Amino acid sequence: MKKIIKTLALSSIVTCSLLASDVVKIGVQAPITGKYANEGQSIDNFVKLLVDEKNEQGGILGKKIEVVTCDDEAKAQKAAVCAKKLVNAGVIAVIGSYTSGATEAAQTTYYRNKVLQTSDGTSDSLIENKYWTFFRNSFPNSSQSDFTADYFVNQKKYQRIVVLSDYSSYSDGLGTATEESLKKLGANVIFRGKIKSGTQNFTAVLTKIKAMKPDVIYYSGYYTDGGLLRAQQLQLGINADFVGGDSNDNPDFYKLAGDAAEGTVIINFPTPEILPYEAAKKYLAAYKREFNMNPPSIWPVTNADGLRAIFEAIEKTSSLDTKKISDYIRNDMKDFPGITGPFNIREDGERVGAKFVVYKLNNNGTKDVVGQ
Repeated sequence: MKKIIKTLALSSIVTCSLLASDVVKIGVQAPITGKYANEGQSIDNFVKLLVDEKNEQGGILGKKIEVVTCDDEAKAQKAAVCAKKLVNAGVIAVIGSYTSGATEAAQTTYYRNKVLQTSDGTSDSLIENKYWTFFRNSFPNSSQSDFTADYFVNQKKYQRIVVLSDYSSYSDGLGTATEESLKKLGANVIFRGKIKSGTQNFTAVLTKIKAMKPDVIYYSGYYTDGGLLRAQQLQLGINADFVGGDSNDNPDFYKLAGDAAEGTVIINFPTPEILPYEAAKKYLAAYKREFNMNPPSIWPVTNADGLRAIFEAIEKTSSLDTKKISDYIRNDMKDFPGITGPFNIREDGERVGAKFVVYKLNNNGTKDVVGQ
């Protein structure tokens, strides 16, 4: 009897192993809950949309694809836990996270376990280690800061500039990079300050700024604070333009800013609704049909391109070897037709070919392109 039970147990293990070999697991690490939940949920939705499409076509290399999602709440500690969970689940690649801090906290775990990771995180530090497992599906802070500085100095000709950030790696990095880019062009940065994200009342720092009489306040943090900063700026009678970096580009900015949203300027990549590419028309229409809404920003869309690039590399190499997939993306993939435009990755994992747009917000929820 013991021998029969042992044989049955061994048979069960072998069967499970065979079943597992017929499945390719893709991880999603994103803030499914918390203050950035609409971004994280949309990343998860887009990944599942693409996986469903691929499975309907027969899967990848004849194998079914499964999605394993882990909620990191955009927190570094949770991100580290997610990385271990997803590795243990047997994923070959992870899409995410939404924030640079959460992405960076998981990077080493994925690298040590040869799991691919692609993220929209824009912090320049994300590629410092040159992990072959990581590539960016957006563009770095340094490219955005140069564009912003040129817009401020050569187009708007601002004379008195305030730069604000929060303390996160993304926001602080973008704020510092923008300050440096501005100074290279001879701009007058009269104040470089930081706020604590989630504080909600920014009266103290804004009162200090008011006395400086700035022409513009540039905020490099997230929409959850940017909307409140803009509203409180006008409540205090600070007569200055308000310009937000890319992570202010979210529908909730309007809710938080209220009527003060009118006239706010945001610098970002082209938002989903104006992307001119064939892939954009196809997949954004599919997203709206499936979820009865548009993605809240460009970030779920860049993450979708990251997954599409991985699928392309798997099919071109006919391999699930993550090193071969990574090498193909870095060395052989040229102008892959992304939803967000031509997709090209450098040897260090950096996406190249950034294009930015300047938007002015209207109170009815629409945007006008005022520069590019």
